[in-house]
Amino acid sequence: MTPPRTAATFAPPVMEARRWLEGVEFSAERPLINVSQAAPVDPPPDALRQAIAEAALADPQAHLYGPVLGRPELRAELAAQWSEAYGGTVTADHVGITAGCNQAFCAAIAALCDHGDEVIVPVPWYFNHKMWLDISGVTAVPLPTGADLLPDPEAAAARITPRTRAIVLVTPNNPGGVEYPADLVAAFYRLAQHRGLALVVDETYRDFDARPGASHALFAEPGWDETLVHLYSFSKAYRLTGHRVGAMVTSPERLAEAEKFLDTVTICPNQLGQIAALWGMRNLRQWLAGERAEILDRRAAIGEQAPRLAAQGWHLMGCGAYFAYLRHPFALPSDELAPKLVREAGILLLPGTMFRPADDPAGARELRLAFANADRAQIATLFDRLAGLGWPLAPAPDSA
Repeated sequence: MTPPRTAATFAPPVMEARRWLEGVEFSAERPLINVSQAAPVDPPPDALRQAIAEAALADPQAHLYGPVLGRPELRAELAAQWSEAYGGTVTADHVGITAGCNQAFCAAIAALCDHGDEVIVPVPWYFNHKMWLDISGVTAVPLPTGADLLPDPEAAAARITPRTRAIVLVTPNNPGGVEYPADLVAAFYRLAQHRGLALVVDETYRDFDARPGASHALFAEPGWDETLVHLYSFSKAYRLTGHRVGAMVTSPERLAEAEKFLDTVTICPNQLGQIAALWGMRNLRQWLAGERAEILDRRAAIGEQAPRLAAQGWHLMGCGAYFAYLRHPFALPSDELAPKLVREAGILLLPGTMFRPADDPAGARELRLAFANADRAQIATLFDRLAGLGWPLAPAPDSA
């Protein structure tokens, strides 16, 4: 019997990590520090919850099917704000609303690729991207990154084949946290444009980019929609993870293909979630600025704490948005180290093996921290626990 397509990929990593908690007890003196998942744990602000409640009570349409590509007013608002933020021309016809950014990626791949096609993805990669490519029968072509976790356009060009359909970038990066420089993103855009490929840019964490102003100028490029597929999530900005609202911004023609996929999967995005996202975009700029400031302060706290571990052989490879990505010094591979950290240090995080191909040895030395839900005190405690680990170290690299 032929195995199902889902058998082509691995089990959901976050769910696997949660299973490491089974049977482990944490005391009040040493509670669990959970830095495994990049999702806000607090509910939306009160005013936004009130807007959702009022819509649920007063708007009958909020409980019915809506347009497959989303509510027109939300599409128009995102188009207007993106035009302002990026200095380009984005119309409502360029915008499709999806059930979260993961679905936006799935829809994009469905609209771009056939079974047997290839997509170039920098590693370490976001595991759900890899999972969907596997399930779709699309080969994820790993693009190695340097010590700074930044991909090289020339290395990407060398991996393009007649079956290549797209290049995927995530900035600020998940899992690495690094922010891709605007000129690097532009170089990938020119490569994709020249070779007739799509450039898929996932900016789920754009609201927490440390840089002032636009992170790139791709929307100002003439005919940008022929090459660019831009993905976004409202979940992180407005704490709407459970409402599942994301966006895909590209050409109307490509959206028409994505609409076929979306109509067969969810029929339409969550109506109350879309109402919440629109209300947030129109009313929560100042509140979101405060959220961004808090995340940037937590990022700064990671940077302040990192030297404590550097002396013990740790290396902070990248830090930004919700994530810190570290190379650990221990002999134990990260997929064994991570469950051990739960049991012996009260820390839940994800091993680098979840973000790299199975045959890539680098993942065994890497760990991802999702620090957005840890305040400064918790970050200090986290580094206290990591600094106190007395486990056997990996052999020093051969200097011969």
